[in-house]
Amino acid sequence: MKQYEANRILNIALAGHSGAGKTSLTEAMLYLSGATDRLGKVDDGTTVSDFDPEEIRRKTSVMAATAPLEWKNYKINLLDAPGLFDFAGGLCEAVRAADSVLITVSGKDGVNVGTEKAVAAAEKRGLSKIFFVNGLCEESADFYKVFENLKASFGPSVCPVVVPYIRDGKANIYVNVLEYKAYEYRDGKAVNVKMPDMGTRLDGLRTAIYEAVAETSDEMFEKYFSGEQFTPEEVIVGISKGVKAGTVSPVFCGDAMLLNGIDQLLDGLTWLAPTAADKSSEIGEDENGNPVELSADPNAPAAALVFKTVADPFIGKLSYLKVFSGKVSADTQLVNMRTGETERIGKTVVMRGKKQIDVPYIGAGDIGVVPKLQSAKTGDTLCSSARKVKLEGVDYPNPNLSMAVLPKKKGEEDKVSQGIARLEEEDPTIHFRTNSETHQMILSGLGEQHLDVITAKLKKKFGVEVVLEKPRVAYRETIRKKVQMQGKYKKQTGGHGQYGDVWIEFEPCDSETLEFSERVVGGAVPKNFFPAVEKGLRESVQCGPLAGYPVVGLRATLYDGSYHPVDSSEMSFKVAANLAYKAAMPQASPVLLEPIGHLKCTVPGANMGDVMGEINKRRGRVLGMEPVDKGNQVIEAEVPEAEMHDFSTFLRQTTQGRGDFTFEFVRYEEAPQQVAQKVIEEAKARQESEE
Repeated sequence: MKQYEANRILNIALAGHSGAGKTSLTEAMLYLSGATDRLGKVDDGTTVSDFDPEEIRRKTSVMAATAPLEWKNYKINLLDAPGLFDFAGGLCEAVRAADSVLITVSGKDGVNVGTEKAVAAAEKRGLSKIFFVNGLCEESADFYKVFENLKASFGPSVCPVVVPYIRDGKANIYVNVLEYKAYEYRDGKAVNVKMPDMGTRLDGLRTAIYEAVAETSDEMFEKYFSGEQFTPEEVIVGISKGVKAGTVSPVFCGDAMLLNGIDQLLDGLTWLAPTAADKSSEIGEDENGNPVELSADPNAPAAALVFKTVADPFIGKLSYLKVFSGKVSADTQLVNMRTGETERIGKTVVMRGKKQIDVPYIGAGDIGVVPKLQSAKTGDTLCSSARKVKLEGVDYPNPNLSMAVLPKKKGEEDKVSQGIARLEEEDPTIHFRTNSETHQMILSGLGEQHLDVITAKLKKKFGVEVVLEKPRVAYRETIRKKVQMQGKYKKQTGGHGQYGDVWIEFEPCDSETLEFSERVVGGAVPKNFFPAVEKGLRESVQCGPLAGYPVVGLRATLYDGSYHPVDSSEMSFKVAANLAYKAAMPQASPVLLEPIGHLKCTVPGANMGDVMGEINKRRGRVLGMEPVDKGNQVIEAEVPEAEMHDFSTFLRQTTQGRGDFTFEFVRYEEAPQQVAQKVIEEAKARQESEE
C-alpha cells in the first residue's frame, strides 16, 4: 500500500445503532474502492471487518476493526465499531483514533439509542459528524422521515447533501443537492441523469442547507436571518468549513448492499471530512505535566498511542497505533511512557480486517500495527526519547455486571485466570479479581452478551470451559449484647499436658476489626500469654456463629483466668480463647450485617418513575433526585449490594440503553430477619455440600 502524507489521510470511525449496517457499509466502500475483490456479507460471515469467530457466529461486530482503502488519491482508514452496547469498548477505541465519525442510520428505524450514543461519543472528543442513511432499497425505508428525525434530534446543523428521488416506490436515483446533479444506480454503477422534478421538497432541502450554513459563523447567521441569499460559493465553503469544524453534520444516503450512493459518500468524505493534518493539534503532557502540542509533522520526534490490542495465542500480540507525530518504522526504539522502558519496533504493518499488509513505516496522522510489543498495553504512549510526551489514553466505560466464574473441570482455576488476563489485554472493559472473602473468581463486563463472548473466547482460544453463577455477597456478623465467658483447655498426655484457662468479656463496639484489651490482675494469666489469646481471637473472628462470615464491631477483654507452671503454653491459651469465643457468640445476640452501597443512576426523565419503583422494590432508600442535561435525571439512593446483581440488565431494558449508573460500597447494616434467615440457610447448605 502506498504511503500518504497527513493531509491525504482520513481516519473515520463507523458508529451507530446495532443493525444499521456499519459493517455492510465498510464492505461496500472497500469493494467499490478496489481494496477487496468481492462484496462480503454479514449473514455469510464473509466480511473483512467481522473476522473473529464470535462475530461470524453471532452475525454482529464485537470489537473494533481497521480497514484502510484508497480513493481518489486519499487514504481512508475505516474503523468499524460495534453497535451493541455490550461492546462499547470498541466504539471508545475507534473514536480515540478517528478524526471524524460516520454515523450509520437505518432508513427504516431512524434515530435510535445507538445513534444518540455515537453522536455523544463524537461530541465528547470534538470530532466531526457525518450521517449516512442506509438501506433505502428496503421496504418501509423512508429517508425524508429519517432526515426530519435527525434534524429534530440533533438540530439545524444537520445538512442534506445526497438525497433520494423516489420513483415507483424505489430509491434508485440519488440527487446531490449541493452540486445539483442526479445519478441513477444500475447494478451498483452510477449513471448521470437529468435532474428530476422534486417540487417543493427541493425548497425544503435548500432551507435545511441554509440553516446549517447559518450555524457556521455569526456573520452567516446574521445574513441568513436578515433575509439575504447565500451565494453558491458561500454555501459550498460554509459547509466544507462547518464539517471540518464540527458545526455542520452532512447527511448522505444509499444502500450498502446494492452499492447505491457509496461512490458519492466516498467523494463527499474526501471533500468534507477533516484530514489527519486538519485534526493534528493533539495536546499531550511532558514529564512535568506541562502541555505539549503535537502536529502531524513526519519529521518531528515520533509520538504514538496504542489505542487497541489484540492478544491472540496463534498470531501473537498486535498493538494498534495512531501516530500523532513523526514516523514509526522497523528497528526504531520508542519509550513507553507508562513503564519508562524502551520498546523496539520489529516491523510495521497495516491491518485490513485480519489481513496484515507490510509497510515501511507508519507516518504522522496514520494508523498501523506493530506486532510483538511485549509490555505495551492499550492506552500507552510510545514516543521518541528526544521528546517525551504522554498522550491521553482510551476512556472506557466501567463494567457493571459481575458473575462468579467456575471452571467445569476442577483444578483449572489457574488456566481460567491466565486466559482472562490475556483477554483483558485486548478488552480493558473486562475486570477480573478473586474475592478474598468468598474465594470466588469474579468476572465483570458490560452486559450478558459481553460475558457470554468472554466465556466463548476462553473455550476457543485457551481451551478452558467455565460456568457463570451469581456471585456471593461478602456479609459480616456482629453482636448486640455484652457477655462474659470462660474458655478452658485441659488435656493430659504421657509427657507434658496442655492447660489454658481464660475469662473474656465480649461486647459490641464501633470498629471494623477486633479490638483486644486486657485487665488481668494478680498475674492470673501471665503477660507472655496475652499475644496468644489475642491471636486465637483474631483467627476465631474470621468465622461468625450465624453463617461463617467475619465478625466485626467486637471488643474482647481478657480479665481473668489461670495457668499451670508446666503444662501452659501459647497453643493452650490460643485454643482456650477460641473456646471462649465459640461459647460466647451464640449468647451475645449475633446479627447478620449486609453491605450497603451508594447508587447514582442517570436516567431519562420519562423512565424516572419506573426506576425509582424498582429501587424501592430492591429495598433501596432514595436519597434525592436532580435534573441534568438533555432531560435526564440523576437518582441517588442507598441499596443493599445483594439486590444489585442484575440491576444493569433491568436499567438497560427499561431505558433502552440510555441509562447508566455507578455503585460504591458505603457501610454495613443489619440485615432484615427474613434476609438473614435465607443467607444462613444457604451458608449451611453450602457447608454441607462441601463436606
